[in-house]
Amino acid sequence: MIKIYAHANAFALAGLLSLSAQAAEIGQTAPDFDLSGRTGNVKLSDYKGKVVYLDFWASWCGPCKQSFPWMNDMQARYGNKGLSVVGINVDQKTDDAKTFLNTTPARFDVAFDQAGKTPQTYAIKGMPTSVLIGPDGKVLMVHSGFKDEQRDELERQIKQALNFK
Repeated sequence: MIKIYAHANAFALAGLLSLSAQAAEIGQTAPDFDLSGRTGNVKLSDYKGKVVYLDFWASWCGPCKQSFPWMNDMQARYGNKGLSVVGINVDQKTDDAKTFLNTTPARFDVAFDQAGKTPQTYAIKGMPTSVLIGPDGKVLMVHSGFKDEQRDELERQIKQALNFK
């Protein structure tokens, strides 16, 4: 079951639930984005040829806090093999995201979407939601939520996308 966490600083639920013609669907090309990041703009097109684990997260999301150490581990273990973990924060206030990152560091690229346009484009329905994108830019997997017991399956999907056995 998908849980949607409400928070005063979250983007509007109506916008979150609206579907777009460009929604991230398995087998389709992932919609490009161009967002401000911690050290410059973050664009999906800059990761062409890499496997991208795109994670939508918010400072108020409990499972997001649990997923960051795992995503840091995935980036450390598979980054040199072609994986790029990219987190898109959807808080309306970037300061909320920065406070979260001070206590839960991200050792991967982070972008900020205060307007909530990217989760609308991807038709994201809950936090966190991850989209695994192949080197050809096509969506391989969409996964909502994060639980400890899902780690192995998510890693298996990443390894498969990287052509590991």
